[in-house]
Amino acid sequence: MKIEIDEQSGFCFGVTRAIQKAEEELSHSESLYCLGDIVHNGRECDRLHEMGLLMINHATFGQLRHTKVLLRAHGEPPATYRQAEAQDITIIDATCPVVLNLQRRIKKVYTEHPEAQIVIYGKPGHAEVLGLVGQTDGTALVVANTDEAKNLDLKRTTYLFSQTTKSVEGFKAVVDYLTTHILPPAEFHYADTICRRVAGRLPDIENFARRHDVIIFVAGKKSSNGRVLYEACKDVNPNAYLIEDAGELQKEWFEKAESVGICGATSTPKWLMEHCAEHIAGMVL
Repeated sequence: MKIEIDEQSGFCFGVTRAIQKAEEELSHSESLYCLGDIVHNGRECDRLHEMGLLMINHATFGQLRHTKVLLRAHGEPPATYRQAEAQDITIIDATCPVVLNLQRRIKKVYTEHPEAQIVIYGKPGHAEVLGLVGQTDGTALVVANTDEAKNLDLKRTTYLFSQTTKSVEGFKAVVDYLTTHILPPAEFHYADTICRRVAGRLPDIENFARRHDVIIFVAGKKSSNGRVLYEACKDVNPNAYLIEDAGELQKEWFEKAESVGICGATSTPKWLMEHCAEHIAGMVL
């Protein structure tokens, strides 16, 4: 039986950069705090925890003094930086450059057009989205789809941005709706701020899923990107299974398979997919 690991799967640049920063700091420190899970993959978080990375929430962050804290790729609102300064916390900023650029663009529009309605196409409550809304002092509105866009004030000049990991198709649908429904003299402006490294995964992973009898999709339960990509695999290959690690693999999945494809989210480490491949090989031999 052929077992193939998808070469395009695995950490995106932002996650790779954040993990490298954590490992670099831990190479000469016994421990390091990280605000939130550094990556939405429990097994990778466990690996880094063993190295000394301590994942904390905002409540714990508020109790820290005179230490170092790593900010993950998702980014944080300005309030977090102000709080760090007040508490003498040294920030190791691993915000993804794509996200950082988006934050600056939103801040610029908010500063220069205070009367405008700023809208974020994204997942409410997502870490990146919270950082984006924070650039507007909490005034930006978040919509997850065109139905929610119908609740916007179409009489106000509107600027639309997107969470970097959302789908291009979903963003286009919201753009089309606002373009046709904005009420002059109000104006509509938008910026396609979706990361193509992430968005481009969709057609690639669909093609990968079609090539194999069985697909094993490896991702953490908290990964929004993983859920979207897994569903895309499942749509083209009903023999697709979502797992967090090799312990969830079941031998009967492979009984009639001549080829197995292993893929994952932008938060899935390559070593974990390789471990799953080794486990499958041991099960079917």
